[in-house]
Amino acid sequence: MSAGIDAGILQLASAGRLSAVSCLTQGSTWKHQTRSLAALPVDIGLHLNFTESFASGQFFLPLPRLIAACYGRRLPAAAIAAEINAQLDAFEAGFGRPPDYIDGHQHVHQLPMVRESLLQIMALRYPGQGLWLRSTRPPWRSPVANPYPMKAAIIAMLGARKMRRLASAQGLPMNSRLLGVYDFSASREKYADLLRTWLAIAADGDLLMCHPAVFAEPEDCIGPQREREFSVLSDGRFPNWLEQQGLTLSRLSQETACPTGTSGRHPG
Repeated sequence: MSAGIDAGILQLASAGRLSAVSCLTQGSTWKHQTRSLAALPVDIGLHLNFTESFASGQFFLPLPRLIAACYGRRLPAAAIAAEINAQLDAFEAGFGRPPDYIDGHQHVHQLPMVRESLLQIMALRYPGQGLWLRSTRPPWRSPVANPYPMKAAIIAMLGARKMRRLASAQGLPMNSRLLGVYDFSASREKYADLLRTWLAIAADGDLLMCHPAVFAEPEDCIGPQREREFSVLSDGRFPNWLEQQGLTLSRLSQETACPTGTSGRHPG
């Protein structure tokens, strides 16, 4: 989405703070970073977009309208498929290979119509390749209270259960649970507290999403929060926070099966 986001991601990935990076292939900056990103030990995925406008002729809707249209089955199926294929084409042109995984900007990949089209296209384009998909299933039961449980539950209700069933039927792995959901209004200290709470909750195969940037663009509505996230994730204490919880970062693409059943605490 911006040079500041790209710089933050590359710095954190180089420092071993990230295990996966999602790319918006319609953005203007990502294609200049493909070589640098490809050299890093991270999974690289497609961040499927249907809610942000980057170019004329692109199919998109504001998120509330998209959700309503998806659940009303009122989207043009051909336009959905064309948009998914175009974004995958751009990813492959940039990296010379398929993505390691696919997720969605604002979790659109799990919505009705979008998810069915996406899974069908994945079966046609990448048969047997085992790309993983992001699950939005929250940690319903954990020894530590999950922050922002209502927002996490709403995101999950928009398609987590059905997406997991469809992906499982197609033999596609997913992360076990999704951590990192909050309201994007935390101070640096509050975000550090949230991060440590998510790490305390984390279990095998969990995915902790983040949105860092070295510097924010004026038009980015969560830009200042991106800078706070970057500051916390680049904190020198981060490795100690992992060690205190017995955690290591791992790449879900290197799991041999759906990571829910693995041993040891290795969240992505």
